[in-house]
Amino acid sequence: MKRYLILKLLAIHLVVICFVMVIVWFSIDMLAAGYFVTLMEKYNVSPGPAHEMFVSAVHRYLLWAFLGAVTLAVVLSFLMMRRVLAPLSRMSVITREIAAGNFSARVPTDTQDEVGQLARAFNHMAAGLEEIETLRRTLMIDVAHELRTPLTNIRGYLEALSDRVLPFSTETFTLLQNETLRLAELVEDVLQLARADAAHGQLDRQAVDLVDEIQTTLDYFARAFDEKSVTVNFHSTHETLIIQADRRRMARVLRNLTDNAARYAPAGSAVDIRLDADFRQARIDTINSAERLVAADLPHLFERFYRGEKSRSRQHGGAGIGLAIVKELVEAHDGQVAAVLLDGRLRIRLTLPITPAA
Repeated sequence: MKRYLILKLLAIHLVVICFVMVIVWFSIDMLAAGYFVTLMEKYNVSPGPAHEMFVSAVHRYLLWAFLGAVTLAVVLSFLMMRRVLAPLSRMSVITREIAAGNFSARVPTDTQDEVGQLARAFNHMAAGLEEIETLRRTLMIDVAHELRTPLTNIRGYLEALSDRVLPFSTETFTLLQNETLRLAELVEDVLQLARADAAHGQLDRQAVDLVDEIQTTLDYFARAFDEKSVTVNFHSTHETLIIQADRRRMARVLRNLTDNAARYAPAGSAVDIRLDADFRQARIDTINSAERLVAADLPHLFERFYRGEKSRSRQHGGAGIGLAIVKELVEAHDGQVAAVLLDGRLRIRLTLPITPAA
């Protein structure tokens, strides 16, 4: 590739040199030679031999200048293009390495010119591919790990039933049903996460009243809160707050947040949900007790399959996908999500842009 590109660039230089050569050649033959003859005649000098000598000398020097220019063009093209095209050659090699699965390969960025900018953009793309590949592998490992436990339990129960170790009782079938439901919930969570990943650029935006959506979500989880005697306080600075969002996916965000609070809020505690906004963005804060959560957990809270409180089991805490779905869907709406610990309470803040209707 490099050799062919050098030849193309050299051909461009040669065309320019030849064009200039032809112009100068004809200019001398048509103009300079005529001026020379006129000058010789003015001083009563015979222009014949002198004219021939003048034209011959000028042509000879033009040919020497042409050869020098061609030589200089060849040398400079080889040296300069070799330096310029070296990063491109490395990109070609590294591209093949990435295609072979080595996503850690990078192109050196030694210059600040356009080639250096291209190299940095290439490295940024490679880093993104490496991150995606890491997430893919991690997801496969995590899904396999999460599926193994309920499947192992179901297998154990079935083997015990087959060997007559466990009786064919309602209790045994209830245990099998619970494990099956847990497995189905995990598969549904993974499906929802995949849909959240695909939501970027595929949102059905429409006018959504956040106050109404939050109230609907709280009504849905009212029984879960009542069973734990958890008090829910909803505060809003607006009676209605309209944003442009995908209603179905925004409902999923609010349900996952509220479900997270309902699962982990201690019995008899309080959950605060606050909604406020300015002319640019809306903010939703969900605050609940999180006594076993530590500051080191916060950077990983929205990662897939992460459980901050080590005491969270799958029966109690789910697979650790709910907040990852929240993050994906909020970012699909050009928003942000963050979590902080305040005096033993976890505050999860969603920030969503307020855009006018199209």
